[in-house]
Amino acid sequence: MDLRLLYAIILSILPISELRGGLPLGILYAIDNKIPIILIFLAIVFVNILGFFFAFFFLDNIHHLFMKIKIYKKLFEKYALKLQKRADKFEKSYKNLGFLALMIFVAIPLPGTGAWTGALISWFLGLDRKKSMIYISLGVLIAGLIVLLGTLGVIKIFS
Repeated sequence: MDLRLLYAIILSILPISELRGGLPLGILYAIDNKIPIILIFLAIVFVNILGFFFAFFFLDNIHHLFMKIKIYKKLFEKYALKLQKRADKFEKSYKNLGFLALMIFVAIPLPGTGAWTGALISWFLGLDRKKSMIYISLGVLIAGLIVLLGTLGVIKIFS
């Protein structure tokens, strides 16, 4: 296996880069190896959606253990405060949209708005997990399409 595909998968599952980082690399891999782009796209989107499950597993089962570590607790509380302010602001603006707002948030292809952050917001707000998973997955799919179209556009411009 070409290392670019492995890197694309790793980037797609990491909380910071998610598919925004992994998909462009995966597309380049697909083009260079004459693999249908749709296969790589679906694989990267699927791997990114797995982040939802990893996030909830961590938050439900491991997070409380890490909170005993001072540096983790301090970093988490700082991040959580920022995220809570962001979630509150977003919720006030889009409260009437309900879970659709969560999908829109995740669909924005910027760092810090993907499946991991969507799961964290869902966890903070105590939202229904099944509905959250559906809307976060739809958000990931939309973000993936935006990144796909952007990547193909950039490749076309430079080729």
